[in-house]
Amino acid sequence: MLDMVLTTGFMHLTVGNLVMWLIAFVFIYLAISKNYEPLLLVPIGFGILIVNLPVTSLMKEGEGLLWIFYHYGLEWEVIPPLIFLGLGAMTDFGPMIANPKTLILGAGAQFGVYVAFFGALILGFTIPEACSIGIIGGADGPTTIFTTVHLAPHLLGTTAVAAYSYMSLIPIIQPPIMRLLTTEKERKIVMKQLRPVSKREKILFPLVTVVVVCLIVPASAPLMAMFMLGNLFKECGVVKRLSDVAANELMNIVTILLGISIGGTMSVEHFLKPNVIFVFIMGLVAFAFSTAAGILLAKIMNIFAREKVNPLIGSAGVSAVPMAARVSQLMGSKADPKNFLLMHAMGPNVAGVIGTVVAAGVFIALAGR
Repeated sequence: MLDMVLTTGFMHLTVGNLVMWLIAFVFIYLAISKNYEPLLLVPIGFGILIVNLPVTSLMKEGEGLLWIFYHYGLEWEVIPPLIFLGLGAMTDFGPMIANPKTLILGAGAQFGVYVAFFGALILGFTIPEACSIGIIGGADGPTTIFTTVHLAPHLLGTTAVAAYSYMSLIPIIQPPIMRLLTTEKERKIVMKQLRPVSKREKILFPLVTVVVVCLIVPASAPLMAMFMLGNLFKECGVVKRLSDVAANELMNIVTILLGISIGGTMSVEHFLKPNVIFVFIMGLVAFAFSTAAGILLAKIMNIFAREKVNPLIGSAGVSAVPMAARVSQLMGSKADPKNFLLMHAMGPNVAGVIGTVVAAGVFIALAGR
């Protein structure tokens, strides 16, 4: 009887396990009660909970269920490109094509990535670790995972959770920065309606973009190729079944595997360490700088532009699609209920996805082993 009791998890519980359970419950609470990225936070939170159940061996190398998901899904770099395939099938590049200068805003919003990179180096992280931390500033979870798996896999749980946490907290983090850096008059700027974008333009865009970007930054090819393939499925109009599967069934399946795999990396042995706190702090710094840089770049553009840009759309240059664009719309409508910025903000929003993938490719090319 005593031997049986000793094999139960109750006899192996530690304070660390209980702390990780609390973190798991917080994630699940935010997802269910606050509706913060529930599709990701629910499986991540549940993964954190079960991997911190003693003696379950869910992350045991070679046989644990979560280890299998992690190894074959993330270490083999299968899940992030499939996520991008689904994202491409859900993305409309029309607003960016109609207003190409939003590409600049998407690129400018990557400033926080490099701020966090150098900040992490100053704090003593290695160059590969600093690259993985810096990319959090792009607010793109799959790209953060892809970069970290390449450069600093021991930080995967930390960087992934930080990226998705800040993505889910965009409605809380961004508005104070947006109010601080813009005036009431600027927030009321009304932008003219975007021109119609032809089907030919929408079909050519993914084809041209994948060639150009992958020739310039070959390391970005796995994500960029799948992103543009998904978008081609959507825009060509002749493979609706493939487009629907990529955007719905496939996206849902890989999201489950992604979330629970990330949660599985957050065992008490790997997560409750001092450097984890630094990663979260630098991720927040990166995200704040990316938001601020996009807004300030829009204000600079207005000095020279004949047609003014509402600076609020600059904050959408981070890669969190479409939440960042919705926050721009919300802030604009608060200043002027008749101001509709959503489609304008989608331009820098999707441009930010491309910008973050390019930044990740550069990091992997320069710091990869």
